[in-house]
Amino acid sequence: MKTGYLIDMDGVVYRENQLIAGAAEFVQALTATETPFLFLTNNSAPTPEDLVVRLQHLGIHGLSRRHFYTSALNTADFLCEADPHCTVFAVGEGGLLAALNERKIPNDTIRPHYVVIGEGAISMEKLSKAHECIERGARLVATNPDNWCPVTHEKTRPGAGATASFLEASTGRRAYYLGKPNGFMFQQARRKLAGFTGSAPEQVIMIGDTMETDIRGAFEAGMQSYLVLSGSTQFEMVGDYVYQPTRILQSVGDLVEEIKTGKPGNPMYDQPTEPGARRVEHLGIRHQTDIFAFHKPRPRPAMTK
Repeated sequence: MKTGYLIDMDGVVYRENQLIAGAAEFVQALTATETPFLFLTNNSAPTPEDLVVRLQHLGIHGLSRRHFYTSALNTADFLCEADPHCTVFAVGEGGLLAALNERKIPNDTIRPHYVVIGEGAISMEKLSKAHECIERGARLVATNPDNWCPVTHEKTRPGAGATASFLEASTGRRAYYLGKPNGFMFQQARRKLAGFTGSAPEQVIMIGDTMETDIRGAFEAGMQSYLVLSGSTQFEMVGDYVYQPTRILQSVGDLVEEIKTGKPGNPMYDQPTEPGARRVEHLGIRHQTDIFAFHKPRPRPAMTK
């Protein structure tokens, strides 16, 4: 069975400016076996070319822009399908502006059809302008729903979802959130995987470190999902969610031999995948209805809406 992989980046391949152990070998194994793969990120700030260079600096070579699909590209694709002749007022960084420009979506600061929110480059002047455009009838679109994003184990940064929430509060209008876990992101990513081999892989697996975006999006898109514990999700948190990953791994390094040989490895935890299969409790993972799960303190609101 031909398998393709969608791979989150931050927390899966690198953390800040350091590769996660086994990540380089994982990408090398994918390339050597001609396995189709696509890096899927909610970060709208970088361009695919930026990400190629970043991974080169970290020690992963041989990639091109076609290996990357960002929420900025996903937003541009969505607008072209939903409203081919639209104009936008964009609040974001180079990746978002470049994606809109590539699809020839004009910038309009007077009466745009959409206000598009991405990461970074936020000022009160831009927020006021966005507010004004929305009051004039523009619809509000966010590249992703992330209220905050992890940078290190001790540090986070505001996300596009937080900025969109500001405008929702000031205008009374609801935003439409693209990126993961929106099904449009996964639908487009599946199409792009098909472009690697000329036909769609029979099985697509999402590998990510975040339950709210990577694992939920894959579950709702009908894909298998592998959760890695090298990023933002700790093992004991997994049981708090109604949806569950297919497998739980320490890192993508656990998949290297499996990809090279084509033989399943020994995951830290497997979920049943057959319809009607009974979920087996393992290593302390709790079911969503465990009463104690609802009393765990949370340092901040959920990452996404």
